[in-house]
Amino acid sequence: MSQPWFVPSAAYVHVPFCAHQCGYCDFAVATNQDHQIDLYLDSLEAEIAASGAPHPVSTVFVGGGTPTHLNTKQLDRLFLTLRKYLPLLPEGEFSVEANPDDLSPETIYALRDGNVTRVSIGVQSFDERHLPTLDRRHRAGHVADAVARAREHLAQVSLDLIFAVPGQTLADWEADLARAVALSPDHVSAYGLTFEKGTPLWKQRERGRIRTVDEEDELAMYVRATELLESSNYDQYEISNFAKPGKRCRHNEVYWANHAHFGFGMGAAGYVGGVRSVNTRSLHEYIKRALSGEPTAFQSEELAPRDRAVETMAIQLRRSDGIHRTSFAAQTGFALDSLAGNAIAQLVELELLADDGATVRLTPRGRCVADGIVEKLMTARPS
Repeated sequence: MSQPWFVPSAAYVHVPFCAHQCGYCDFAVATNQDHQIDLYLDSLEAEIAASGAPHPVSTVFVGGGTPTHLNTKQLDRLFLTLRKYLPLLPEGEFSVEANPDDLSPETIYALRDGNVTRVSIGVQSFDERHLPTLDRRHRAGHVADAVARAREHLAQVSLDLIFAVPGQTLADWEADLARAVALSPDHVSAYGLTFEKGTPLWKQRERGRIRTVDEEDELAMYVRATELLESSNYDQYEISNFAKPGKRCRHNEVYWANHAHFGFGMGAAGYVGGVRSVNTRSLHEYIKRALSGEPTAFQSEELAPRDRAVETMAIQLRRSDGIHRTSFAAQTGFALDSLAGNAIAQLVELELLADDGATVRLTPRGRCVADGIVEKLMTARPS
């Protein structure tokens, strides 16, 4: 099948190495393992080659971990592998995640020479008081320098921010947003802090060592982000993501459409031919499996058609574009209203959803309680 929901047009590539693991992070990362980087790059190339590559794609996203923790020689090698096995189609988007303090001139040149078009910088906060809470090692002053260098050589710059940090006030958050906007990035992601079980920050909360931001204040921070960013010419195209006109992250739009994508590397998730798979999160196990030609996935699942349709409904609702009834039916084989028509009508009455007949979208009020709305739709009885 050639449909984008079965045949990937996007590839995610995971680079797990970090100088240290931040206290809130639950991603598949590897610290104090830099001696394994070259072997990991061998393994990554072996996994991609074994997938039947080359795979021409429209978007590539290299995430982590911290991809820019690699030295320039290692970055050059990684990009050579990607050009060989995941060639980017004309006008394609090539994103790489980075920390502000990693973006030296030499690293920027390596990104440029590797044909990277977009860098996503993990700022999280500009406030020197809150960076230690998040276990971030960069200083606020690093951000402006990193943005200036990136803008000189790369097409697009995105900044990631976190709100509801313990001890953070609404005024602190407004200051973070103002400093981000002053740098005029092409894209801003604003995420509420989550306490993932087992992380150091979660343990601190459980022991009463930090005081979390209450729900009302967190909601106020979210609403203020939407107001300030939209007034600064950033379109909120997904619950947590804002972009200047024409600068949306096309790779992430593949996820939010619930279309197929490749996932390569330790801990990477892929969705190919209707099957979801997740690679092992163990660095040792990943290297062993990839180099021996064994499957690198430790779990996979193929949803039943109706379950896949319900999942698509839940994911697409996060977008400002919402769920388009005609394309949803073509993608899933199900009419949206046959899955959740009554629940949609009820939520429209509550002004949490907007329905113009062609498309169903979250209202501004609905975005504030999106998780609850999604749960209601996913558990709705068929109409």
